[in-house]
Amino acid sequence: MFKSVKIVQTSLVSKSRSIQFNYSTKNNIRNMEQYLPQAKEFISFIDKSPSPYHAVQYFSEILKSKGFIHLSEKQMWDIQPNKKYFFTRNQSCISAFAVGGKFKPGNGFNIAAAHTDSPNFKVRPVSKVESAGYQQVGVETYGGGLWYTWFDRDLTVAGRVIVKSTDSTYESKLVHIKKPILRIPSLAIHLDRSVNTDGFKYNTQNHLVPMIASKLSEPVESGKATEPKTNDPQDVNASTTKHHAILLELLSKELGCSIGDIQNFDLSVCDTQPAAIGGALDEYIFSPRCDNLGMSYCAMVGLLNVKDSTLAEEENVLNVVLFDNEEVGSSSPQGACAPLITDTISRVNTSMFASTCKPHELNNFIDLTLRNSFLISADMAHAIHPNYTANHDPLHRPALNKGPVIKYNANLRYASNGPTSFVILDICKKNGIPIQEFLVKNDSACGSTIGPIISGSYGIRTVDIGNPQLSMHSIRETCGVADITHGINLIQKYFEQFTKLDNIKSDLE
Repeated sequence: MFKSVKIVQTSLVSKSRSIQFNYSTKNNIRNMEQYLPQAKEFISFIDKSPSPYHAVQYFSEILKSKGFIHLSEKQMWDIQPNKKYFFTRNQSCISAFAVGGKFKPGNGFNIAAAHTDSPNFKVRPVSKVESAGYQQVGVETYGGGLWYTWFDRDLTVAGRVIVKSTDSTYESKLVHIKKPILRIPSLAIHLDRSVNTDGFKYNTQNHLVPMIASKLSEPVESGKATEPKTNDPQDVNASTTKHHAILLELLSKELGCSIGDIQNFDLSVCDTQPAAIGGALDEYIFSPRCDNLGMSYCAMVGLLNVKDSTLAEEENVLNVVLFDNEEVGSSSPQGACAPLITDTISRVNTSMFASTCKPHELNNFIDLTLRNSFLISADMAHAIHPNYTANHDPLHRPALNKGPVIKYNANLRYASNGPTSFVILDICKKNGIPIQEFLVKNDSACGSTIGPIISGSYGIRTVDIGNPQLSMHSIRETCGVADITHGINLIQKYFEQFTKLDNIKSDLE
C-alpha cells in the first residue's frame, strides 16, 4: 500500500530547472501507528479536562475502577501493604499511591509529581461588564500565558459551581459549557495599521474582556423570572448583581438548577476546539493544556500500568501527586509549597507502624522515609523551534518524538544533578527508552518547576524531566505523538525498577 513517493518541485525562478526529492513515508507512518492508540487516549483526556477540577475527577474515576481506595484527609487512615489508595484536595489536586507488599518502616516513596493547572483567564468575582452595547465577562489573567493567542478563538467556561440543594445543603458541582459562548475579537487592521509595523500591543485590563451577548438584543425582562429574590439592595451575594443573567442562565441550564441556587463559582475560560492529531504523518498533537496535563497523564498512567505482581515484591511506596497552582507559584494548600507529600509520608507510617513503635521511633522512621525517597518532577520541556533555533543552546536542542527530556540548571531553577539524572539515564538505557537533555543559554532566563520547591523544602532527591513541546503557554500547544508513550514507559519503569537501582553509595553521604 505504501510505496516510495517521488515529488517533483519546479523552480519558480526557472521553469527549465527542477529539483527532485525522493523519500519513503512507509516506515515513518508505520512507526507512528504504534503510538497512535495512546495518543488518542491522551487527547480524549484533554478534551474531558477543561479545568483542573475536571482532570482530577477524570483520574479519580479511573483510579476507583482500578481498585484504588478513596481516602479522606479529614478521617483516620487504615493503610495496608500491597493496597492502593488515593485522595484529593480542593478538587484540583490528587495523590495516588500504591504500598509495596514488602514496605517497612523508614522505606522510601518513589514519587512522580506534576501539576494540573495551565495559564488561562479566571472569571472575576464580579464579572458584569458592559461596553458599547455589548455584554462582557470580566476576567483575570492566571499565570504567564501567551495572551495574544486567545484573540479570535471560540471560547467557553468550565470549572466548579457551589449549588444550594433542595435540603438546604450545598454541593460543589463541575460544569463545562460545550459551546462557544465567549470571544475576544481583535481590532481590524483598518483601524490600527501600526500593528504590522510596530507589533501587536494590547492591555490586559482593557483588551482581554470577552463578549458574551449584545445588550441591544437582550429582552427587557430577560432573567427577571429566575433572579433570586432579596429584600436587601446591598446583598452582594445576589448572583445577578455580580454576573450577567445570560451567563447564569447558561450555568443553571447545564447544572439543572435555578439561578437562585447558584451561590458561587470558580470558572476558567477555555477553548472549545478539541485536541487533534496532526501533521502529514500524524506526528503531532495540537492541543490546549499540554503543559502540564501531558506529564500529569504520563505519570498517572505509568502508575496504573505497574502490575500487581510487581507491587507485591516492592519495598517502597509508589506515589503520583498532581498539584495545582504551579503556574502562579504553588503557594496554596493544593500547591507544591504545601506539605502534602510529607503529610502523606507521616500518615502512611503512622497508620502502619504506630501500634508497634514508640513515638520517637516513629518520628525517626518518618525522617528515614524522606531520606530514602526520590522524586521525578514531571513538567513539559521546550522543544527546538524551527523558526527560532537561535533561542536554544546549540548542544541542547530537544526534538519532538525523540523521548522525554532531563532538564538542568546550575542556578537551581531545576533540581536535577549528577546522581538524580543518572537514575533516569540508566533506566532509559536499560529499557530502550529515548532520552534527551536540555538547559537554557547563558543569556536566557530559565523557567522553573515544582522540583526545586519540594527538594529544597524537604530534602527529597529530585530530577526534573518532561516531554518536549512547542508553543508553551499558548492557547494551542504542540507535542509529539510518540512522546506520550515514551513518557508513560519511563515513569512506569521508574516505579518498577528504582528501588533496586537505588544503590549509589558515597562515603560523604
